[in-house]
Amino acid sequence: MTETPPLPLPGDGPARRIVLVTGPSGAGRSTAIRALEDLGFEVIDNMPLSLVPRLLDGPASGPALALGIDTRNRDFSPDALLELSDGMEDRGMEILYLDCHPEILLRRYSETRRRHPLAPAESPGVGIKREFDLLAPIQQRADIMIDTSELTVHDLKAEIARWYGGGQEKRLALSIHSFSYKRGLPRGLDMVFDCRFLRNPYWEPSLRPLSGLSDEVARHVMEDPRFDAFFTQVRDLALLLLPAYVEEGKSYLAIGFGCTGGQHRSVTLAQRLGKALADAGWQVSIRHRELERRAAQGGSASGVLR
Repeated sequence: MTETPPLPLPGDGPARRIVLVTGPSGAGRSTAIRALEDLGFEVIDNMPLSLVPRLLDGPASGPALALGIDTRNRDFSPDALLELSDGMEDRGMEILYLDCHPEILLRRYSETRRRHPLAPAESPGVGIKREFDLLAPIQQRADIMIDTSELTVHDLKAEIARWYGGGQEKRLALSIHSFSYKRGLPRGLDMVFDCRFLRNPYWEPSLRPLSGLSDEVARHVMEDPRFDAFFTQVRDLALLLLPAYVEEGKSYLAIGFGCTGGQHRSVTLAQRLGKALADAGWQVSIRHRELERRAAQGGSASGVLR
């Protein structure tokens, strides 16, 4: 797909971008912090919340800053973090939340045999539930949320680069997802469109093993007489709403397309909408959950997120 032109590097210009990086233990916070450091951010990890205002005293300029905030911090509380974020919003502060499905976190803890910080003498599952309950208010208020459930270390670094490689404040970042309804909706979607009414390439033997990334499948889906009207209205709705979201200060928007298997129709729609919005000048990232999941199952693991 067509990529938007590169934006200025983090820290360019008078404003200082400040990112609070948080999320449940094991979801990839440490990996995200290192990725931001590679992008030119000044990084401070596990800093007590009470010290952050003192750190930011002085002119609102300098290199972009990423602060890793962990539930293990001695003065951590959701209310304190949200209060800090609200008070520093005019200074360019935003919350990056690394999310993950509980069962995936449990599997990661089982693989690494680590104890959960919120349940050192109990099972990791107990700590995971406690942490999810504790972080729920922050997850709901996050400016950008990345679900790492299906991501490798390299995938997460690439996702961080998509959102923060440009470093322009108040620019809306779009994430467009394809998925299968059989496995449920991806977390964090703002808008969802069901495309199961379109003709299904699965029933064509020659198209069944292909995906919506192929020209053959895309043509088959787009030949449905209902496709053009549906796609045009979805595209026009997105182009109508995106400037309004920017005016409201939203920095991240996720749009999802779902079909039966997440392989053909939803992939075609996600690709086509992503290209249309990128051609219109928006910053776009496209994720195909089921295709990525199958690719990961067919290859070797490339590391455990931390």
